[in-house]
Amino acid sequence: MSESCSHNCESCSANCGSREKQSLLAPLMDGSSVKKVIGVVSGKGGVGKSLVTSLLAVMSQRAGYNTAILDADITGPSIPKTFGITGKAEACEFGILPSKSKMGTKIMSLNLLTENETDPVIWRGPVIAGTVKQFWTDVVWEDVDYMFIDMPPGTGDVPLTVFQSIPVDAIVIVSSPQELVGMIVEKAVKMAKLMNIPVLALVENMSYVTCPDCGKEIRVFGESHIEEIAERNGISRTAKIPMDTRLAGACDKGMIELFSGDWLNVVFSAIENL
Repeated sequence: MSESCSHNCESCSANCGSREKQSLLAPLMDGSSVKKVIGVVSGKGGVGKSLVTSLLAVMSQRAGYNTAILDADITGPSIPKTFGITGKAEACEFGILPSKSKMGTKIMSLNLLTENETDPVIWRGPVIAGTVKQFWTDVVWEDVDYMFIDMPPGTGDVPLTVFQSIPVDAIVIVSSPQELVGMIVEKAVKMAKLMNIPVLALVENMSYVTCPDCGKEIRVFGESHIEEIAERNGISRTAKIPMDTRLAGACDKGMIELFSGDWLNVVFSAIENL
């Protein structure tokens, strides 16, 4: 370090040992408060990430916590439909107000801002990532105990922006039984490790179908490998969600808050113990 150092690293190009690491975390607006942030991620699309996000949020709200969902899947937002929200988000002098579900879960999604929910989002990556960041900084998140972030699939711009800009406490990884997905799960795990974010649990969606006559579990997509994948990647908790027409129907009708099932109890208990 030079004797003339001003200790202002922003205006200095020198590569010295005294250079302080600059935090990339984006601040919440004044009056907002979020205690814990849980990211729900997957290495590929179509495995049920939005479903797991919704179920965990419902469990949190039922347990008496002030709960929120930040829908970071900008090009494929589905959270408002799952919760039966058809109105648009409103604004006040402080910022954007999240919509609320029937049980009171606060939700922000791009579908709450577009004129029609079927309007496509034809944006480049940096614009999408910037929008997700604004969902954190420009929305009035008042007194939130648990925020669940429904992430887009993969390890690209948006997941990187979320991990760098938002103080994510832990993530839950969602997969399906196919062998290919096991390989993709490891990509998501390795990204989390590179970003120093703990992996709380691995959830396998569409794990089985229960025969309505005999109760036997039928492995439609083959035998599950979730335990060995979790062990190989140092993940201590696993959960399995079956293929259930009642669950699918609840999502389609916007009635996910009425779901009944204990598949994610171990995951939510771990979230409460963070």
